[in-house]
Amino acid sequence: MPYTATFVPETQTRADVDATRGPLVLEFGANWCGWCQGAQPHIATAFAQAGAAVPHVKVEDGPGRPLGRSFRVKLWPTLVFLRDGQEVARVVRPQASAEVEQALRQIAGG
Repeated sequence: MPYTATFVPETQTRADVDATRGPLVLEFGANWCGWCQGAQPHIATAFAQAGAAVPHVKVEDGPGRPLGRSFRVKLWPTLVFLRDGQEVARVVRPQASAEVEQALRQIAGG
């Protein structure tokens, strides 16, 4: 599952995420968010450059949304990079694709 373009309402619980094997990227934000829209070219480029088939789940976040709160998301977009349910890296409001690519490499390899 490569880069995903649209945020969707959360369908996973924290327990589901913690039980996930392998790499996973959770991106918290909203489709109407200007910061999120501005970051998308950097995120899409990073996924294309990395070439790894890392699952990318865009989670529509907001007040009272338990998954975002469990990761203590404060700003959008926030990308949480996980391997086997454990957070390995986090990128908040990426300004360049390189920082996203570096985090992808951290979870895609091992």
